[in-house]
Amino acid sequence: MPSSTSPDEGNDLEACLLRFSDLDLKDTSIINPSSSLKAELDVNTKKKYSFAKKKAFALFVKTKEVPAPSYKCKEKWWKCCQQLFTGPTSIHRHVATQHPNEIWHQTASVLKQLAVASSTSESLKSADKGDPPKECLTRNREVSAWLPDISCFSPDELISGEGSDEGEVLLYYCYRDLEDPHWICAWQTALCQHLHLTGKVRIATEGINGTVGGSKLATRLYVEVMLSCPLFKDYLCEEDFKTSKGGACCFPELRVGVFEEIVPMGISPNKISYKKPGIHLSPGEFHKEVEKFLSQANQEQSDTILLDCRNFYESKIGRFQGCLAPDIRKFSYFPSYVDKNLELFREKRVLMYCTGGIRCERGSAYLKAKGVCKEVFQLKGGIHKYLEEFPDGFYKGKLFVFDDRYALSYNSDIVSECAYCGAPWDQYKLCSTSQCRQLVLTCPACQGQGLTACCVTCQDKGSRPAPSPTQNSFKEECDCTARRPRIPSELPQQALPPEPRAET
Repeated sequence: MPSSTSPDEGNDLEACLLRFSDLDLKDTSIINPSSSLKAELDVNTKKKYSFAKKKAFALFVKTKEVPAPSYKCKEKWWKCCQQLFTGPTSIHRHVATQHPNEIWHQTASVLKQLAVASSTSESLKSADKGDPPKECLTRNREVSAWLPDISCFSPDELISGEGSDEGEVLLYYCYRDLEDPHWICAWQTALCQHLHLTGKVRIATEGINGTVGGSKLATRLYVEVMLSCPLFKDYLCEEDFKTSKGGACCFPELRVGVFEEIVPMGISPNKISYKKPGIHLSPGEFHKEVEKFLSQANQEQSDTILLDCRNFYESKIGRFQGCLAPDIRKFSYFPSYVDKNLELFREKRVLMYCTGGIRCERGSAYLKAKGVCKEVFQLKGGIHKYLEEFPDGFYKGKLFVFDDRYALSYNSDIVSECAYCGAPWDQYKLCSTSQCRQLVLTCPACQGQGLTACCVTCQDKGSRPAPSPTQNSFKEECDCTARRPRIPSELPQQALPPEPRAET
């Protein structure tokens, strides 16, 4: 936590940074500050607002540092918004004019942390005696007290190289009630930086959800810390961590933040809780259920639905045979999809799955709350764990992942095709048009013909001059998104309206 150094001592940004070396405020979505923020703070913390803002500014600038050329080894350079800054004045001016919202977000977070530190400073001495109870951990412990000792390792051992064989990506989540997510946010940020990990960690009062990459040594140390931390050791086990080849290079940066949900379903955890999920099935049990379902002569008349609760671009390149894969673009659309298709699930046994299991926890709870299903089951550990046991099982194609790898391959099956020529193809690329973030499947032959955008609209825009950075992204204007209904309806075949007859 922050030291007792007076906020009035000096205005130097570097000194400010050193006094708060255990915190990083790179993430811009930690909290949503409101006009009532100061009202929530004690008088002493209110006086520290100016200092907190300087701290937030200094740390934001620090995250933009890049190595200067070897012949300028004593200098610092910075890179931000695809621009290179060679002097402190220019980067400070850029941050002040282009990133005021980010600084305000981080300032609010700093103030909240200062308030927590101020209210618990008297109890720090008593907390140092032995391991504190779980409920006191976040209030009474310094962030640095919960970092592993890495003094016996060299930097080369700890830092992952560029090759995927040298590193690893961890995927995990843990649902459990947390009293102080902001302290955990500071601790997780410090922990990941300490181990040179990149990735994304979401924290909420309902738990934690992380995907981090680094060297195999760093990820092993990270798992050991999580399993020994009093907050999680009774809730997490080693099997809860899914691993795959990768490393720090799979993520552009480290982003750690506090949110309302650890997976964005768009419904408050107070309304639909993780505490009432479906029945968990091990990969072996799930495999047997799918085998039984696929062996039925008429799957459409079956009392079982194999439900993929991921997004359409995930299920497009890989899915279980015989599954129902909703044509939705975000998990936050899933509840509306269920509402619109309730009759589809009435009196059905639902076998639900997702990438690592986390979406099924809340998704199955929502489906159960509707009270129409006979039973709701979910694949424990998700597709990730299933493919570890059954690489040649009933899941065909690639497993989509939310990092720079886009997909993991466990078998040679290709279930998707090129968007232009229809040839078998399953390797995603970002739309080539500036600012568009849509993914596109275009084979090498079509790429050679310049067909690299997600749709005709984007292909046309790609031929125009690049838009200025101040222009809004046009990702929602694409033909490929406009044609797709936000919430699709799974109409039974017999319920489809008859096609209009041609006039004679």
